[in-house]
Amino acid sequence: MSLTDLHYDWSLIGIDVGIALLLVAAVVSAYRILVGPLDADRAVSGDLLTFSVLGMLVLFGVRADNPWTFDLVLIAAVVAFLSGMSLARALTRGKR
Repeated sequence: MSLTDLHYDWSLIGIDVGIALLLVAAVVSAYRILVGPLDADRAVSGDLLTFSVLGMLVLFGVRADNPWTFDLVLIAAVVAFLSGMSLARALTRGKR
């Protein structure tokens, strides 16, 4: 194997940049979960972390040309939304 055999598909550069940006967002939100002074900060950071990971999963699915990824992401997004709503309800102690 020589260096001429290695090539990069430059048409996927936007996907790779998106994965890198979502990775940065996930790392920052994980730090905020660990350091956040309030429970609300941790809850918002948890939502950001969840949806950043889901975004990376979508982009990896596009990159790998895998159609099953989108079914998993759809189910995970609905579950993440519902868990975020229930966490918000728990943090407000049921007040509307």
